[in-house]
Amino acid sequence: MATDFILDGADGAPATVLLAHGAGAPMDAPAMTAIATALAGAGLRVARFEFAYMAARRSGTRKPPPRAETLLPEYSAAIEALATPGPLVIGGKSMGGRVASMLADELFAARRIAGLLCLGYPFHPPGRPDRLRTAHLEAMATPALICQGTRDPFGTREEVVGYALSPSIDILWLEDGDHDLKPRKSVSGFTAADHLKTMADASTRWIARITA
Repeated sequence: MATDFILDGADGAPATVLLAHGAGAPMDAPAMTAIATALAGAGLRVARFEFAYMAARRSGTRKPPPRAETLLPEYSAAIEALATPGPLVIGGKSMGGRVASMLADELFAARRIAGLLCLGYPFHPPGRPDRLRTAHLEAMATPALICQGTRDPFGTREEVVGYALSPSIDILWLEDGDHDLKPRKSVSGFTAADHLKTMADASTRWIARITA
């Protein structure tokens, strides 16, 4: 099946970011659109795509999310299908970022990608901090940036600071952000737009550094 993309940003951007969606929402969900718009506004080219189970829902076939490792071939196919004249960074929202992270080191070693960008990484299932999804992150060689809300139920700041993560991984903490990076303004003083701009600006600076 051919991969369909939603593209944002200029073709002449210094890098392309390929993003996959989370487990329960499509590539054009509001959170994904807001992330892509913010990154494009910061000067990056952004490509979004859907895994087959999510695309099937558009025609009325309701399929549950499969295990993350079974989606690796689909992510690889999206990379092959995407025309990227410059550096490529792979990643995604939640599960999409997790799938990309499982491919990253092989692709980085082959000089196919410059880095990994994850938005709201699912370090563990909500309410199950004992079921960590971090083993492959402990020795990761790929430069990675994880943008995480401090109260994300898939991994709060208090939890994640105790994990043995590779020094190649940088984490941008967004104060009071949830799994969609959204804060409570009455608690934090920040808006969702504030956090999206911070995320996009930090991502652009980080990509400039790893591709220099």
